[in-house]
Amino acid sequence: MQPTDTGHPDHYHRVVDCQWACPAHTDVPEYIRLIAQGRFTDAYLVNRTSNVFPGILGRVCDRPCEPACRRGRVEEKPVAICRLKRVAADHRDEVRAQLPRAAAPNGRRVACIGAGPASLTVANDLLPLGYAVTVFEQHGLSGGLMRTNIPAFRLPAEVLDEEIGAIVEMGADLRLNSPVTSLKALLADGGYDAVFVGSGAPKGKELRLPGRDDSDRIHIGIDWLHAIAFGHTQKVGERVLIIGVGNTAMDCCRSALRLGARTVKVMARKSRQFFKASEWELEDAESEGVEIVVNHAPKAFVIEGGRLTGLRFDVLEYELEDGRIVGERVLREHVEPCDDVILAIGQENAFPWIERDLGIEFDKWQVPKVDPVTFQSTRPGVFFGGDAAFGPKNIIWAVEHGHQAAISIHRHCRGLPVAERPAHAAALASRKMGLHEWSYHNEYNPAPRRLVPHVALGERFKKIKIEVELGFTPEQTALEGDRCLNCDIQTVFSAPLCIECDACIDICPVDCLTITADGTEAELVGRLKAPRRLATEPLYVSAPLKQTGRVMVKDEDLCVHCGLCAERCPTAAWDMQKSTVKIPHACDDEPTCQLPSQRQTA
Repeated sequence: MQPTDTGHPDHYHRVVDCQWACPAHTDVPEYIRLIAQGRFTDAYLVNRTSNVFPGILGRVCDRPCEPACRRGRVEEKPVAICRLKRVAADHRDEVRAQLPRAAAPNGRRVACIGAGPASLTVANDLLPLGYAVTVFEQHGLSGGLMRTNIPAFRLPAEVLDEEIGAIVEMGADLRLNSPVTSLKALLADGGYDAVFVGSGAPKGKELRLPGRDDSDRIHIGIDWLHAIAFGHTQKVGERVLIIGVGNTAMDCCRSALRLGARTVKVMARKSRQFFKASEWELEDAESEGVEIVVNHAPKAFVIEGGRLTGLRFDVLEYELEDGRIVGERVLREHVEPCDDVILAIGQENAFPWIERDLGIEFDKWQVPKVDPVTFQSTRPGVFFGGDAAFGPKNIIWAVEHGHQAAISIHRHCRGLPVAERPAHAAALASRKMGLHEWSYHNEYNPAPRRLVPHVALGERFKKIKIEVELGFTPEQTALEGDRCLNCDIQTVFSAPLCIECDACIDICPVDCLTITADGTEAELVGRLKAPRRLATEPLYVSAPLKQTGRVMVKDEDLCVHCGLCAERCPTAAWDMQKSTVKIPHACDDEPTCQLPSQRQTA
C-alpha cells in the first residue's frame, strides 16, 4: 500500500469521530477539556464558532456525535457530549464583547426568509463581512421550528431569546409578522444581491382515513405544538393517541400530559428497532408514563354521534430477514378509544409562495433542486438551507447548511464561482513535556456515564414551561469530562526514527499496532494483530521502516489514544500531538472580517 497521506486535513479529522460525525464539525474534545478545567466561557466560544447555538443545542441536539464517540469502543455508553455543551452555556460569563461584530457596510444586501437556525446562521456569518441582512419571519417571534415545535419544558424561551438576540444585536434587520407571500415580488424589489430560503418544512403530513374530516379533535402534530407554543391550545382530552414515533411524536405525547391528558399512547406501525425517535427521547416519554404500542397500523377514525371516540387499527405481524421487513400480515382488528388524536407522521416542504416561472426547478415532490455543496438553487443568487433544502433533519444540520450557504453567498456577491470552496486545513502540535509527561490528562477514567438530574415527576406537570432537565452538577461535570478519551491527541508516527523494537506493540492495550511486510490492503488486514472491526475507517500505513522495509500499520478504529506507545518508544518514533482542524466559514478569507482574536487553548 502507499503510505498514508497524513498531510491531508481529513486524515486526522476523521480519527476524531465525534467531530467528524458532527455536521458542523464542532471541536468536541477541545471544549470538553476546557469544561474539565472550569473554563466555561472559553468552552462556550469554541462551541459557538461552529454550532452558533450552544445553549440551544446543549438541550435539544440530535447528538450525531455520541453514537460515533470512541468511548463506545471500550464500554457501552458514550460521553454525554451534548449535555456537557449545556454546562458551558449555563455557566459561562458574559460573552457579547467576544462574539463576532458587524463590519462597516459593504453595500450588499441579503434577504433571509424564515428566522430559524439556518437563516440565523447565514446572518451570523455575513454580518461580520459588512452585509446588510434582512430576516423575514411570518410569526411574531423568531426561532422558527426551534420555538414552535420544541416544547418549552425542553427548550426554555429565555435560552432561545438570548442566543438569537446575540445575532440580531449584531445588526440583523429582523422583521417579525412579515411573511413573504411572493418570491417574485421580493426579487423584483431589486434591492437584494442574494436570497436565502430557510423557511423549514412547515407542513405536517396528513392521514387520509375514513372519518378524518368528521371531527375537530384530530390534529396535525406540528400545528398542534405551534398552537401550544403561542398559547392558543391549553387543554386536551383525557385519552390521547399519538400516531407516529419520531421526535415530534415524543414532544406531542409529553405535551399532552402537561395539558391534562390522563392516558397517552404512542401508536407505532412497526416495532421499536424501526423507530425514528432518538432513544433518549423514548426514555423520557416512557419515564413520564407514556405507553408505546407497536405493530398497529391505523385504519379508520371511529366517529359516534358526531364525536371522535376511537381509532381502528390493524394489528400486524412482520417477517424479518437480516433486520429488514420482507413481509407482513394482519393478525386482527383493534379499536383504541380516545378523545384526541395527534398526527405526527412526518413533515413536508411547502412553497406556495415561490412562483414556478423564476428559474427555480422543483422535483416531482415539489422540493427545489438544490446543490448539496453550494446550497444554490437552479436560479443563481437564490439559496436554500435547513429543512427547506432537503426536508426535515435537525438543528445542527440547519446550522451547517447556513455556514455553507453563507460561503456561497459571499462568493456569489463577489462574482466568484460558488462551487469553488475554501480548503480545510489541519495542524499538529506535540503534547510532550517530558519523557513520561503530557500536557493533557491521559489517564483512563472507568467511571460510567453520568445521568442528568431531572425535576421530580410530580412537579414537572404543574406548569407546561417547567424545564425538565436540570443539567449536570459540578461533580457530575468533572466526572463526565474525564470520560473523554482525547481523540484529537493523535498518535503520530515517524518511520525514520523507528528501530523496530516492538515496545509499542507489546504495550498497546487494544492491539491496534502491527509491524508487517508491505502488501495490498487485503493482505495487511489479514495480518493485523487484532481483527479489523470497521472497514470504513482507513488504516494508517507508514513509509517503509529503514531496518527491514516492513511497515507500521495502525487500526485507527481500535486506538483509544492512551499514549502508552509514545511513552514506551525509546526513540520518540511515536509522539502524541494535538490535531486542530480548521473548517472554513465565510469570514475566513476576508481580512476585514470583524472577529475577536483567536484564543489560545490548551
